[in-house]
Amino acid sequence: MNLFNFTDSVGWLMWVPICPLIAGVFLALLKPSGRVSAFVAIAALAVSLILSLKAFAMTWGHEAQIETHNFTWMHIGGVDLEFGMVLNALTGSMLAMVSLIGLLIFIYSWSYMSHDDRMGRFFCYLSIFMVGMLGLVVANSLLLFFMFWEIVGLASYLLIGFWFQKPSAAAAAKKAFITTRIGDLGFLIGLLWAFKATGTFLLFDNGSGILETTQIAALAASENVMFGMNTAGAIALFLFIGAIGKSGQLPLHVWLPDAMEGPTPVSALIHAATMVAAGVFLVARAFPLFIADLAMLEVVAWFGAFTTLFAALVAVGQYDIKRILAYSTVSQLGLMMVGLGAGGLALKEGGISIGMFHLLTHAFFKALLFLGAGSIIHGCNDEQDVRLMGGVFSKMKISSIAYLAGTIALCAFPFTSGYFSKDQILLSAWTASGPIFWISAIASLLTAFYMTRQCCYVFLGKYRGKGHVHESSPIMTVPLVILAVFAVALGYVSEHFYHILDYLSGVHVHQHESIVVIISWIIALGGIGLGLLVYARAKLGIDETDPVKKVFPVPYRWLENRLYADEFYEATAFKLWDVLAILITVLEAIMNQLVDFVTVVVRNIGSFFLNTIDKRVIDEVSFDGTCSRIYNSSQINKLIQNGFLQGYLRLLTGGAVLIGILLIVFTR
Repeated sequence: MNLFNFTDSVGWLMWVPICPLIAGVFLALLKPSGRVSAFVAIAALAVSLILSLKAFAMTWGHEAQIETHNFTWMHIGGVDLEFGMVLNALTGSMLAMVSLIGLLIFIYSWSYMSHDDRMGRFFCYLSIFMVGMLGLVVANSLLLFFMFWEIVGLASYLLIGFWFQKPSAAAAAKKAFITTRIGDLGFLIGLLWAFKATGTFLLFDNGSGILETTQIAALAASENVMFGMNTAGAIALFLFIGAIGKSGQLPLHVWLPDAMEGPTPVSALIHAATMVAAGVFLVARAFPLFIADLAMLEVVAWFGAFTTLFAALVAVGQYDIKRILAYSTVSQLGLMMVGLGAGGLALKEGGISIGMFHLLTHAFFKALLFLGAGSIIHGCNDEQDVRLMGGVFSKMKISSIAYLAGTIALCAFPFTSGYFSKDQILLSAWTASGPIFWISAIASLLTAFYMTRQCCYVFLGKYRGKGHVHESSPIMTVPLVILAVFAVALGYVSEHFYHILDYLSGVHVHQHESIVVIISWIIALGGIGLGLLVYARAKLGIDETDPVKKVFPVPYRWLENRLYADEFYEATAFKLWDVLAILITVLEAIMNQLVDFVTVVVRNIGSFFLNTIDKRVIDEVSFDGTCSRIYNSSQINKLIQNGFLQGYLRLLTGGAVLIGILLIVFTR
């Protein structure tokens, strides 16, 4: 493979993840100062951004075109394991978005982490993270995709637990790592099944790749291989399990809110464009497998619907500004899954663009919200409880305006980016399934409500915390302003001027239903209005009861405790694990006793054969006894056969005399 050929193939795409890899290795080996580390990491990612924009430009206007560059990684067991890079609209859009948002987060982190003694290590971890994320986007091999997927998991573990001296951070890192491994096991089974069924790991390979028409038709032809699904559906199911873990879907969502224990830039990187989006991207990349068995699209849509509603409800009862955004991310990820599932049911191949459009818009406004939250936390002297904020707008105007821009985009306020992408999801759900539509609509209403609630706590009234509120440095606020522009304008520009839906799917996508548009307006404006009605004039503070809690104390207590999801796992899965641990301990003790018993029996049997059979029977009676008797008899014979001639003559003489005497005696 010629990595330096930038004209004849797409092999140069590998340089997109290689650039941050070089930076990460450099920082790990040489360990320069924090500022030098930041500069190296930012410079490397800037090069990746340039290459990503080139890839994006190459795909624009060539939506249906797929270019690949494959090569043999190793030959083992008579099989060639091939890796490769793929460039299509999905790759180009994801590369541009991930590298751009990643670069802004890197720049923001330069100021945010400037006082941390381990700043250099932080940027090393960030670079490794980007290696994994950018690598899986360009991967044309399901195995290579999985390898980069695991790099993302490792780097997220290091970043979430970066402040490992805090027990909560160390616990959150382990929780994230273990929970996502459960999903990764499903992914591994899916890729192995795909290889067994197709004989290749390549996604696209001149018509013989896993996702190409010939293979998809063959996989769809085999029916009832598992739960009534065909082979394509079964493989898609296991890949979706991997996506459930990575993208925080029920029931593997519990790690994602706790990931807030990492530095705020990590929260933005994980919860916005990168790690959590990887699961949605996996479903989008493997979309032909899901379309081959429509039952899997229904599974994706229903999982997404329950996740988006569950997380939106929990967010209403939270007070930590980052945790509210974390549950918002879980909810929006569920909405993306609804977009993919319902979009596929309604539009077939065009459905891929519905979920991906929301992924792209969400990446910008959620990155803005997390970085904005970090700026506000920094300005409020590291306070994260919204009840101890208030009056922030007057002291931090740039951060506040940027944060509000992200908020209205998340609430799907008319003509913001979130409005256009969420509207497409609701349109698809309206066509595909009435219950899924109304679940998604209620979750969207709750989104507008809890974000308005949060803004009332943070920006209205007087400051309720300690110290003085201050605006962040330009290094932190400039990325916020850039992201705010994207958060507000990206959706309108993409849909009306660049036909983003057609670009992402490669087919013409058109949806319009006036009633859905009206409902979408009612949801956004109604949620914001309801939030203002409840919280704008209420007394808010650490000593005040939340207005909703006053009216619904018991349900609100459930929301405050995250619907007791962690407690449920502790009472069920953890208890089952404890019982299994006890059973294994008891079984181990029994086995140890059995081993000891068998050892004693075998030792006694051996002792019996040694002392009785060997020593007495064999040694004394049998072989050794016979040898001893022969030896003793030989000692007698030795007295006669001694080798002395004189002795022989004496014996002859004595014998002759004895014979003569006998003759005389017996002849008389």
